[in-house]
Order: sequence, then structure tokens, then C-alpha cells
Amino acid sequence: MDKSTLPLYCENLLRRQRLKTRKVTVGAIGIGANEPIRVQSMTTTDTMDTEGSVEQSIRMIDRGCELVRLTAPSKKDAENLQNIKNAIRRRGYNAPLVADIHFTPNAAEIAAGIVEKVRVNPGNYADKKRFEEIEYTDASYRAELERIEEKFTPLVLLCKANGTAMRIGTNHGSLSDRILSRYGDTPEGMVESAMEFLRICRKHDYHEIVLSMKASNTLVMVQAYRLLVSTMKNEGMDYPLHLGVTEAGEGEDGRIKSAVGIGALLEDGLGDTIRVSLTEAPEEEIPVAQKLLEKYKNTDFTHPDSEVSLGDLPYNPFAYHRRETTEILTIGGANVPRVVGDVSTIENIKPSHLFGYGYHYSVPLDKWNISDLAADILYVGDQLLDFEVPGTLMVLCNYKNWKENYRDKAGFYPMIERDSLSDFSPEDVVFLSVMADCFDAEIIKDYPNVIVVLSCDEDRQQTQYFRRIQLNLAKNQCKNPIILTSRWGFEDSEMFQLWTSADLGVHLIDGFGDGIWIRGNVPSQVINTTSFGILQATRTRISKTEYISCPSCGRTLFDLQETTAKIRAKTDHLKGVKIGIMGCIVNGPGEMADADYGYVGTRPGKIHLYKEKTVVRKNVDESEAVDALIDLIKEHGDWVEQV
Repeated sequence: MDKSTLPLYCENLLRRQRLKTRKVTVGAIGIGANEPIRVQSMTTTDTMDTEGSVEQSIRMIDRGCELVRLTAPSKKDAENLQNIKNAIRRRGYNAPLVADIHFTPNAAEIAAGIVEKVRVNPGNYADKKRFEEIEYTDASYRAELERIEEKFTPLVLLCKANGTAMRIGTNHGSLSDRILSRYGDTPEGMVESAMEFLRICRKHDYHEIVLSMKASNTLVMVQAYRLLVSTMKNEGMDYPLHLGVTEAGEGEDGRIKSAVGIGALLEDGLGDTIRVSLTEAPEEEIPVAQKLLEKYKNTDFTHPDSEVSLGDLPYNPFAYHRRETTEILTIGGANVPRVVGDVSTIENIKPSHLFGYGYHYSVPLDKWNISDLAADILYVGDQLLDFEVPGTLMVLCNYKNWKENYRDKAGFYPMIERDSLSDFSPEDVVFLSVMADCFDAEIIKDYPNVIVVLSCDEDRQQTQYFRRIQLNLAKNQCKNPIILTSRWGFEDSEMFQLWTSADLGVHLIDGFGDGIWIRGNVPSQVINTTSFGILQATRTRISKTEYISCPSCGRTLFDLQETTAKIRAKTDHLKGVKIGIMGCIVNGPGEMADADYGYVGTRPGKIHLYKEKTVVRKNVDESEAVDALIDLIKEHGDWVEQV
């Protein structure tokens, strides 16, 4: 497929405007069209526990949850949804209920007569996943599609008859062997998996459908949603989208990762309902999602530049390729994106002020200790330093300060404005501060050693302005490295992290940015961990252990929060290692598709351990499983002792 000939996946790449989709009715609410973006979550209780499920659902609704999803792994669970629904309605709540279906068409068909919406996963509704490579001829592949249609059609007809909505929810980690054999582990495979089911629905004139393309890898997730929208538009479809990063994890990491993935799509007007999936109580997901959505209220914006087509882009929005840049110092080229720490507002800067940016000075040893999350560049502005910084740390000063105090000191560089550029020769290394709304790359065509620091006054439209600069740099064939900045004045650290992650994540996913510089009114340690968290979430710089942890549901066979905390406590020093922690076999080896090691519940008290997609130890007692996981990591040479 020549993807450059597809319709644009959003209304305009230089305009934030919500994608026009059809309205899908789900009980008392609508999704898509002119409806507000809906917030939803999923219960973690056993669906056979009626009282527990009702109480948790009500806690979620009271916090603002607009759709409540419950797992229905068996016919009995599906049947009990009626008791749960009745009890919730008796309490005066009318939020729609959604049945989550895996593997069991019979359960889906029962649920379709009870709840307002069912969610099916094409990867395991009619297919099995055994990680087998199968060679299909066109004829044998068509035969498989006919088998799927036969199995799926009864649910479609029931939903149509009952007025029940459906979410066709593809997950990156649970693509069927059939799809993997033909399309590979790709966004294209995810899209085709959903389109196969969608075409069956359309054949029966059933259209109450929402689509999702979830993945733990934010790059794959964003690329898949974009490709889905372009594919739908190419075929005259306009179904609404549910957004989410699956298995995002917990705490700060889960929030940053979710904001990067969901935010990158909201920045282009995609998304009609969202879920922030955290390994926490489901009601705690709701305020996080609401804070993220605040960024996108009343922000339709038209950039003065003209429209851009997919064919005009200097990058591929459906696959990651980093923008080619010249290496200057250790910025750009093949170097990982750099992090800037800012101490310019601090008078009488002391070594202790660098602690938040990953540097600890030992007075007795007269020695710097540098953490894995240490900023690469320190901006001092007009301030003076009366101590020696580590040799690995670049120091950035305002032009006058540099000229008067540091021009002959190694490792110190000037930050200049445009009108000072003529003071320097093309061989000089300088950092040029520019505003994205008035910058033309033509001014640096003769300055190959300029590092551009890109800022934007129009913070809520930063994506569109920065994207215009990316196009302008390509037009002028400029390969200068770019440092992207973001500034929000929130004192609420969570709000700050969510909005900043959405700001910068979309550009890094598109291969744009050789460094990031975050400013704000939160502590420097929050700024620094947010910087490295965004780079980790976009897979552009790995600086710590990554946990692919599902948010828990009624299928979960152990305490996910407690287990994740135990595993993190013993493994969070394993830089670059990815560990999947899955509550059940549904969210097991498939959902943690690119994890190095996996910890998966198989039945109460028993755990399977995985090396990548292969189970290597079965039915380990839960009391011994964390230590057994560590032994497995050691056996494969990925363990290092904690210093």
C-alpha cells in the first residue's frame, strides 16, 4: 500500500480541529460527532461479585466515569451483568455498562442483550494465538475470513436488534497468528484486524461501532490510530475512536506514557472517548483523564500556513524515522535526545541545586556522583557558577554572560537571539533561541553549527507551530539539531506532567527533536524525571527499567499493585530491561509483546514466567515467583547488582 496516497488522518496537520465522526449511541450518552470526549474506566472486581462490582462502579461514576466496563470471561459472568445493572440502576445511576469479551462468543451474545455496549478483540474472538507462523494462500486466507464471519455475525445481528453498541478493540499484543503471518507485528496488521470485523458489521448494515488500536508501545499505538483513520476515510467510513495506551503502568510512568500516546492523537483532533489505564484503583484513573482533556477544551486553531497533505511530509506518520541532523558536540546525529536542566532563576547557585537534575556532590570526597537520570545541559542564564561542574555537563549561558565571563572556558556555550547571529562565524557553536511563530530556517542555512532552541508563546497550539518548523527545515534542507521547549505554570505536578508529555511526545514520535527543555513551577526533580519519562515513553532514550503492567480487572489472579511494587523494588535499577506484569493469560504473552521478561497469572496462586514470548517456568507458586523472576533475569545475563 502506498500510504502517501491515503487521505490525511486529521482535518489539517497545521490546525487542531476535532475529526468529524458519526455519533454512536451508548445507552444514555453519545460518542463521537459533536458529543464531548467521554471518559471511561474498567472495574477490577470479579464480575460474579455483584455487590463489589456495584460499589466499585458507583465509586467510578461518582468520580466522573461516563462508561463502566466489566469483564465477562464466561457465560455466567455475562449473565450476572443483569444483576449488576439492576442494582446500579436502582441506586439512581444511568451510566452505560460495557461488557469486555475475550475468547467467548457465547458470553458476548448473552451480554449484548443486557448491557449497552460490548467490546470484542478481533485477535481472540474468533482466532487463537499460539505464536505459530502459518503460510496462507489467498484461497486459504479467504476461507479463514469466511469462518470468522460465520462466528461473528450472530453477535452483530444481536447488537443490531437490541440497539447495543460495540467496540472493535484491536490490541497490538494479541494479534492473531493469522494476521501476524500475513502482515507481521505492525500497525498495518492492527488496522486490518479491525477492518475485517468492521466490514462484516457494514455488510449487515450495523454501524453503532467504536474502534480502538491499543498498544503498550506509544509509537505503534499512535501510528496504528493514524493509519486506521486514513484507511477508514479512504473507504468512506467515519466511526468514532476510543483512545488508550494499554498496560501503561503505575504512578508517574503510567501517567506520562498515557499522556504521550493519547495526547499525540488529541493534538491532531483524534479521539472521542479515552481511558487512562493505570495499575491503580479504577476510580483513580478518572481525574487523570479529566486533567489531560482540559488541555483540549476550546482550542480549535488555524495556523496561517496552508494545508499539508501526507505526501508533503518530510517524515512518515505511520512508521518511526528520526529526522536526519548534523552532530554538534553530543547533540543530534546518532546521539539520543538530550535533556536541559534550568537553574537560571536561582541566585548564588550551589552544587546542591544540581541534585534535582541528577548530580550529587560529595563534600568529603570532593566528587560528583552522576545518576542515570542526569541532565546533559545546564542553563544558567545570567547567573555565575563559583564551582566546577562535571566535565560531562555542558553549560549554557545568555550571550552577555558568556561573552564577559565564560567565552574562554571549555564546556560553556552562548545562548543568543537572532540579532546576534551575525556576531559569529559559521564554524562557531552557538545555541539560537527562536520563537516558532516567526522563525524561518533560511536564516541558519549558512550556520551549520547552530543548535536551535525552539519555543512557542502559543502554548496550546505548540504542536502546529513546531510542525510548521519541521516542514520549513526540510524545505530549506537544514540539518541543524533542534531542542524542543515546553513551559506550563501549573503547581500541580500531575497536571504539569500530563500537559508537558502531550506537548513533546507527538514530535518525538514523529522523529523530530534532538533534545527537550522543560520549564515550570514544579520542583526541579519533577521536571527532570518528566523529561526522562517522556523520552522513555517515546522509546527515544531508555534510561530506566520499563514496566508493562496491566491496569487490573475482574480476570486478575493476584494483587497487581502489590506485586508490581515488589518487582519494581528489586528490579528498578536494570536500565533498559522491559518487564511485563500481567494479571491473567488474556493479557499475558500477547499484551506484553515486546517485553524481555514476563510475570503472568494463570490460576489463583500460580504464575507463569516468560522470556520474551516463550514460557520458561510454569505454575510457580506466587510466594516464590518474584525471586524466580530475578533468577530468570540472572540466567539470561541481564542482571546487574545494585550499587
